[in-house]
Amino acid sequence: MEGSMFYWILWVFWVYVTFFMNKQISYRSKLAAVILVLITLSNVHFVFMSFEFYASGLFMLLLSYFIFSKKKLGLLLYAFICSFIVTIAYVTFNLFVIYDPVWVIFQKEWMMGICFSCLAIFLQTSLKDRLLIIVSGSMQGEILYAFYLSKFDFSYPIASIGYLDVFSLITILLVSWSMLENAGSFFQNHFHFLEKGKQKSS
Repeated sequence: MEGSMFYWILWVFWVYVTFFMNKQISYRSKLAAVILVLITLSNVHFVFMSFEFYASGLFMLLLSYFIFSKKKLGLLLYAFICSFIVTIAYVTFNLFVIYDPVWVIFQKEWMMGICFSCLAIFLQTSLKDRLLIIVSGSMQGEILYAFYLSKFDFSYPIASIGYLDVFSLITILLVSWSMLENAGSFFQNHFHFLEKGKQKSS
């Protein structure tokens, strides 16, 4: 069922952030509020300049721009380049699905999730920055893709529930990868500490 992945993943995130995340983390309440806003706005849509927008995606895009605006110029420029790369990749992927669907060897959503997660991991090092370029880049890609289709009199809802499914899948993949990275660092530091202890004892 379309949308089930989005709702399940976001509700799991909300439960974790609300009840299990360390209460000392400053952004905990804001993150929980953002998740609730995304869920609430997921079915809200409107038409602007003949394009149909879903409010959740637009909210995420504006929020990503707001966070980007707080970056220093050098980091902002690099983030813009990364976001642009994601945008081009997003549009290209969707156009390939239309013009040459034979290369979609398994479910489109999973292909997009894996491909764009790998792209974000390659372009950025922190989970926050990876999510930011995915949000901004994919939403810009949605708008550009809808604009392209409009030239052929095809209507395409921007940031519909199908998009939110893909976004939530990318998010869970990036979070999982970040957990693996942190686990690797933990074990590396732990074993390094043990080795130092052995050297001292000898």
